[in-house]
Amino acid sequence: MAKLVLSLNGTVQSEHLLGKERITIGRKPDNDVQIDNLAVSGKHALVITILDDSFLEDLGSTNGTYVNGKLIKKHALRNGDVIGIGKHELKYINEAATATEDDDFEATIVIPPRNASAAREAAQAAAQQGASAAGISSAARSAAGIPPVAAAAGMPLGRLRVLNGPIAGRELELTKALITLGKPGVQVAVISRRPQGYVLTHIEGGTPNNFPIVNGQPIGPNAYPLKDSDIIELAGIKMEFFLSR
Repeated sequence: MAKLVLSLNGTVQSEHLLGKERITIGRKPDNDVQIDNLAVSGKHALVITILDDSFLEDLGSTNGTYVNGKLIKKHALRNGDVIGIGKHELKYINEAATATEDDDFEATIVIPPRNASAAREAAQAAAQQGASAAGISSAARSAAGIPPVAAAAGMPLGRLRVLNGPIAGRELELTKALITLGKPGVQVAVISRRPQGYVLTHIEGGTPNNFPIVNGQPIGPNAYPLKDSDIIELAGIKMEFFLSR
């Protein structure tokens, strides 16, 4: 299981398993990882863990959140990353993490592209920058003609049908274990494939608690198990989730 190792001036103070989907870091005692130091904001940062990957987000802290010395707002964590919060460091340990140096959470290719050619150009640009095919979103993979990876054996393949906007009618195969949807800075969520089925999880929104909507209701901060024929509304786009028979 992934964990964070908290240290100060090279001395390890504690270890924290990432056993929940959402782990908060901050000075206040109600945080999952409390750092009692005035350089740390009350609610300083958030770690969202989905399957084998974790995403770090700064929560508008006063002194900022750093990864390997670089100031970040959002970051897909890689095994061995060192998070700097105030004078403390948190080392991310997860040998199963799939993020690579080419991954950029803020630059994730997401739907909807304005048109198919835009998606193709985005996918080709990502390929030229050395991004692997597995790191490109389902929409961009389809538009660029990249073959999807096989679905897990015995599990019906999930699909999304776009119901409005410039690519209304397009169907997206959910072949990856983790697929990012939305628009960075507006609203972002992920659909992850788990042994029991597909789940939708909120990652970021333009306003507090700006959660994706399923069948007319906000899903909240927890993972939402998707059912056949669910209607998802995300970043102004309406999509139908269904399972291939």
